[in-house]
Amino acid sequence: MSAVKELFKIGGQPNLSKSTSSIITVSGIFLILALWQLVCSLGLIPDKILPSPLAVITSYGSLFSEYDALPNAWYSIKLNLLAYFWAILISLPFGFFISLYPINNMIIGKYINSIRYLPIPAMSGIFIAIFGLTFGMKTSFLTFSLLIYILPAVANKVNDLQNPTNDKDFVYLQTIQTLGATQWQKFRYVYFPYVTRNISQEIITLTGISWSYIVIVEMLYKDGAVSGIGALIQTMTRMSKMPEVYALLILVIVIGILQDILLKYLDKLIFPSKYNRKRLF
Repeated sequence: MSAVKELFKIGGQPNLSKSTSSIITVSGIFLILALWQLVCSLGLIPDKILPSPLAVITSYGSLFSEYDALPNAWYSIKLNLLAYFWAILISLPFGFFISLYPINNMIIGKYINSIRYLPIPAMSGIFIAIFGLTFGMKTSFLTFSLLIYILPAVANKVNDLQNPTNDKDFVYLQTIQTLGATQWQKFRYVYFPYVTRNISQEIITLTGISWSYIVIVEMLYKDGAVSGIGALIQTMTRMSKMPEVYALLILVIVIGILQDILLKYLDKLIFPSKYNRKRLF
């Protein structure tokens, strides 16, 4: 009974079994669906704006059989993973180059965080002008939208490591310098593992942002019958098929959650020390 009371206490930490916690968590989905159905049944919001949960669920049949929802979803997933690959591949060397050398840090590093304020959707016209209406434009646009977050993160982590007032982390550099390490050894055994280990969580957090930009860029240009979930959402909206629109939005959420789980699993696999685990390879 005390554990149940903790559920209604601010800041409480109820001592519940894993199965009980799971049941309570899952019940939240049914509560949302019940409230959703209630709003639709009472006619508080027209069904042209908010269709019923049943209409949304049943619309998946036509989406997969008539509108190629599965190939479009895979198209978006490939675009997302490709953009992640290029954004990380570009951000790591440039981030290190900017922050490792004092001259670069003084000229560029002081302003690197400002690129996060760029209005990415408004820059779509620039990418179209450069790359045209092509798949390369989509990839470049999404890569840049991720890069402006990952690049400053890399630079900031390097600066954190080099900051003498950061007693917690600066000791790593002091230790390896005391051991007489070369510049390459400092980078190999301190800089690179420290930075990659600490930016991994920020990369995982970008999952939601990346899917927002994917939908935007796919709405800009449809390059065939299979052009991604964003293009499919736009098509369904033009056809006034609102149940299908909501079904696709829910599909994006599900894919985002699965991607988040995958990235967290890879984080534990690649950086086991963060989770007090032994390296598997």
